[in-house]
Amino acid sequence: MSGHSKWSTIKRQKGAADAKRGAVFTKLGKMITIAARDKGGDPDSNFNLRIAVDKAKSANMPKDNIEKAIKRGTGELEGGEIQELIYEGFGPAKSQFIIKCLTDNKNRSASGVRHIFTKYGGLFGSVAWNFEQKGVIRITNYELRIKNITFDDLELELIDAGAQDIIKEEEGIIIYTDISNLQKVKKFLDSKNVEVESAEIEYIAKENLKVGDEDKEKIEKFIQELEDNEDIADYYTNVI
Repeated sequence: MSGHSKWSTIKRQKGAADAKRGAVFTKLGKMITIAARDKGGDPDSNFNLRIAVDKAKSANMPKDNIEKAIKRGTGELEGGEIQELIYEGFGPAKSQFIIKCLTDNKNRSASGVRHIFTKYGGLFGSVAWNFEQKGVIRITNYELRIKNITFDDLELELIDAGAQDIIKEEEGIIIYTDISNLQKVKKFLDSKNVEVESAEIEYIAKENLKVGDEDKEKIEKFIQELEDNEDIADYYTNVI
């Protein structure tokens, strides 16, 4: 169940160059606004908001920007109504993608996503049948090393806390949970003072696709355009 790795994407978000920092902050701000709108502006009682705020802080988003995004969600500040939209389709080499957009302009969002698919020979189509939503938590090897924690130290306790599967990868470990147990497992890691690289609900492919170097290069360019689009908050794929 080791779906497409997002370690490099997360690192790019955290270390965004100045030219792209504004786009990253725009995406993070929309995530915060949506979370605050849905379940209130207190991160202590709104787990989704807490995740979004933690993600923004890790990307060095200014505190003032975070507070404004929360206030837009709670209605204390005016702003365009943001919608969450999901698109499905086939990218290069018949790769499958689910695209999550947060946008105040549905037509612009649909047009932008369709343009990227078309540019790389892809098309919209149903692929959700091959994905299921899971809680996904990533912890870097660096974090485990500085906290002097081994995989074996955590494994049994994580399972007891609600982890469904734990995968060791080159960059660190990925913990999969049922959606209902994501908050519980995250709180367990907080109690251990373990800082996570990310903690989110993601679409995980049931059957993965391996591609050759030529197709991999095309898919990486495709993904880069997805990441550069300010309306696209996240993407999920079956490519490994």
